[in-house]
Amino acid sequence: MANAYINVYKGNPTADALDGTVVSTDGANTDPIEFNLDASQNESKKAKLAVRTESGYVASDVVISDNNDTNDRLKLCLTENGTYADSITVGNVSSVNTIFWAQASSSSLESPQVDTSASFVIRCMITDRKSTRLNSSH
Repeated sequence: MANAYINVYKGNPTADALDGTVVSTDGANTDPIEFNLDASQNESKKAKLAVRTESGYVASDVVISDNNDTNDRLKLCLTENGTYADSITVGNVSSVNTIFWAQASSSSLESPQVDTSASFVIRCMITDRKSTRLNSSH
């Protein structure tokens, strides 16, 4: 299920394009971002993602952050090889892809598991093309 105003896309999206598969926002993980990690190897993997508004809307002051990732296993970055952090400031987003990266990591201290607890939140100000301001927290 997609959000009405702004969404995250996976599947190797292209900057300034409209491609990618929308990531589920319904909490049921119907189409999540997936990382298959071998904890015994202390693995980490990156995923190229995009954020964009629905047609007719723009978002300003966009901040994407982990949603209380208590195990500190999910990090975000604006570039693939930059410094990954708990939160990134994207700035303005329109109805074409703005690329960002997510990195998940595992620890050899973990037992094998399917962890669906990690998520992130998008905070921004949504404005339609007619300049009506809408608050959004995704």
